[in-house]
Amino acid sequence: MTTVTEAPNVAGAVETSPVSSHLHPVGSVDVADHAVPTGREEVWRFTPLRRLRGLHTDAPLDGDVRVAVDLAPGVTTEVVPATHQARGSSGLVPTDRVSARAWAATDRVRLLDVPADTAVQGVTTVTVTGEGVDRAAAGHLVVRAGAFSRATVVLRFEGSATFAENVELVVGDGAQLTVVSLQDWADDSVHHSTQHARVGRDATFKHVAVSFGGDLVRHDTTAEYAGPGGAVEMLGLYFADEGQHIEHRLFVDHTAPRTRSHVVYKGALQGEGAHAVWIGNVLIRKVAEGIDTYEENRNLVLTDGCQADSVPNLEIETGEIEGAGHASATGRFDDEQLFYLRSRGIDEVEARRLVVHGFFHDLIRRIDVPELETQLVTTVEAELARSVGSGVL
Repeated sequence: MTTVTEAPNVAGAVETSPVSSHLHPVGSVDVADHAVPTGREEVWRFTPLRRLRGLHTDAPLDGDVRVAVDLAPGVTTEVVPATHQARGSSGLVPTDRVSARAWAATDRVRLLDVPADTAVQGVTTVTVTGEGVDRAAAGHLVVRAGAFSRATVVLRFEGSATFAENVELVVGDGAQLTVVSLQDWADDSVHHSTQHARVGRDATFKHVAVSFGGDLVRHDTTAEYAGPGGAVEMLGLYFADEGQHIEHRLFVDHTAPRTRSHVVYKGALQGEGAHAVWIGNVLIRKVAEGIDTYEENRNLVLTDGCQADSVPNLEIETGEIEGAGHASATGRFDDEQLFYLRSRGIDEVEARRLVVHGFFHDLIRRIDVPELETQLVTTVEAELARSVGSGVL
């Protein structure tokens, strides 16, 4: 049954009914409601389940990770019992077994609060450091941006871990929140993350996912709207090396009219067995008149032996919209670009490096977090150095 918040007209309505289809499993916080995945399900068919180390079955989630928080002025944090009313305030309901298991295994929740009517100067950083892969750990974070506030939060993941988490992001009316999730794990890590945002009336939310490290990284990032006029931008950058599996799954649920969403993810792959997966999905509800949305994924394959799966989806329930579209492309170096650079005296190795930097440059600038820009450029350079050292570039 469809649930619609009543308003004088459709311009103020919000549709909140659950979505159920092959792309949208029924959500529940009860682990028993989620069958153990077999890999044949639509939402699991790209994920190598055997490499999840039992996160999807019954591996104990009794390990731990170190969490350090560097607060920008005005931002507060506390750790509260899992029974605290803040948990679930974003509307997050686990739609897969790993997320539900992390929910059940977490007895404490970390809160980050940005006061209303506050323009925070500087970046708040939450650093999660793993100390071993043998004991899996679970976590739960809630970030709440008060009405008409402005803030940037960086979630940094490093070290070695087997980690499942839920992250809730609540963006108040008129607020502007940027969240960067930086996966810079050691090569032996497994990370399953579910990150869900509720975006208020006339609010602006930017989510950035950057994945370089880890053996297997799977991120589900979803957003819904709590009122009309909200805008969501999702940016992603990833670099998959030999044997690495990096998977990003996006879902923007246009639950209110006059909302916006723009998704751009770019990735590069190199080395035997490197595998990148991008699944993008946008749902435009019947009530979501006057919305505009676009999603895009680009993959640059640097060597043989790589695989990139890119699947954009668009579900439209009303034709009264401003625009909706998607694009997906996977390819190798642009021969014309290489020819142009080489014709001007640049050797082939350097020409290829410049092409890759150009591929990522615009996206890095759009992240608009100066504290991270230099680091990301340096990390891309380090990834390219691996290719040069192995003779593939």
